[in-house]
Amino acid sequence: MRKLYLVLLPICLLSFYTCNDGDIITVEFDFDDTFSVCSGTDALVFYKTKDDPSESLSIKIASLSLADILAVGDDNIYEEDFSLSSTNPFNYRTYSNSSLPTSGLFCSEIPLSSVKITKDIESTSGTVKIKTVLTEDDNDGIPAALEDINGNGNLDDDDTDGDGIPNYLDVDDDGDNVLTINEKPDPDGDGNLSDALDTDGDGIPNYLDNDDDNDGVLTRDEENESQDQNPSNDITNSLIGADYLNPAIATKVTATKYREHTIYQTYVVTLTVSNFDLQIISLDVFDFGTLENSALSTSRKLTPTF
Repeated sequence: MRKLYLVLLPICLLSFYTCNDGDIITVEFDFDDTFSVCSGTDALVFYKTKDDPSESLSIKIASLSLADILAVGDDNIYEEDFSLSSTNPFNYRTYSNSSLPTSGLFCSEIPLSSVKITKDIESTSGTVKIKTVLTEDDNDGIPAALEDINGNGNLDDDDTDGDGIPNYLDVDDDGDNVLTINEKPDPDGDGNLSDALDTDGDGIPNYLDNDDDNDGVLTRDEENESQDQNPSNDITNSLIGADYLNPAIATKVTATKYREHTIYQTYVVTLTVSNFDLQIISLDVFDFGTLENSALSTSRKLTPTF
């Protein structure tokens, strides 16, 4: 929750009420640190609302879409400045309603008849900075920081199986077609990988070992003739488990491809406003917050070349 301190200056044009010269009224109100977004007619509207009393802050940016601000560059960052203007206004509004609707307040072609605006103060000068940072991860149960195998601080050059996908994005770090998360890299979930499962005791944990039972047959080749890129369901002796963990079974059926990978993506969009003339906010730079939207969590799929 962010507390904003509004200074109502003696500029009577801001309201329909009279005031005395020299009166300064300081009002404190709370908005969440997050904001929402909706698409209008060839524009994006960033907004946040609160009840008790009912208020809103909104910024409209014309000729912009959500896809535009999620189009990050090679560095996984999008950053752009926009000038406030009559077509890109920054508004503070108050309402007579005791509570505001959760949808339809902004970007609705037909204004909600149930919502009555009692004050609308607008800034048409200043700068809005929008920044988007994309973070990708494999959600394999290992924090990305612990997948820096060579310890040089660069996650992109750690690729145990040589499939072109760095370990922190690779759901199968050793390329054995058994998902890393299923190879118990962190059995007790404490973030310490020293107890990672090592079936054959060779000092290489299963999630980095391409021959988990050390029987001379690669784990990915210990499938039956009906290959599905999943050695876990090929079981000769149910008392021991999958053949790739049973050193007494060394049947080889050469694998022909890797399994499909899912890489999870999270976009973090932040917005700041500077040099604006919304006189009720006595800040040089206003942190509008972080965008809260389900579209910011997504994924992409790929299958490495075998």
